[in-house]
Amino acid sequence: MRFESTKISGLTKIYPEIHKDNRGYFFESFKENEFIENNLEVNFVQDNQAKSSKGVLRGLHYQLNNPQGKLVWVTLGKVFDVAVDIRRGSPTFGKAVTTILDDKSHMRFYVPPGFAHGYYVLSDKAIFSYKCTNFYHPEDDYGIKWDDPLIKIEWGEGDKIISKKDASLSNLNEINEDILPVFS
Repeated sequence: MRFESTKISGLTKIYPEIHKDNRGYFFESFKENEFIENNLEVNFVQDNQAKSSKGVLRGLHYQLNNPQGKLVWVTLGKVFDVAVDIRRGSPTFGKAVTTILDDKSHMRFYVPPGFAHGYYVLSDKAIFSYKCTNFYHPEDDYGIKWDDPLIKIEWGEGDKIISKKDASLSNLNEINEDILPVFS
């Protein structure tokens, strides 16, 4: 695996070594010792999967009291993936890193605790999978509006299919900064 840092500390792209032949392909999708060598959390306690159709936009979600690190990837299709730094005091607070996740490159994207996360489906359908470092707590579920004008995420052209919950989220500057996680 090749680990690539991004412009925001902690966000990491992980490229597996894919072995292809006439039968298909094989790769190691997670290897604990390589994650440890690259200073990434390996204590995953929950796996999730979502199937969505083209145009579905999920996010930007986070948990405050039970923050989750996430290792995300796509097993079918293609998505535009986004992580936003919401760590109070961080030099990159409110900044986003975007990437494409698909079933061709099989790249993984590690999003540590202290980031809001979301994605937009570009293919006809997509299966989005992720490992979490903490359990989901519905009472601790928060989010930032996907089209926050201060974050300036360029989601691309096309209709956006958004849940009622996600459509009612606040912009980052409307959230009491005192409750956001502290940058360490």
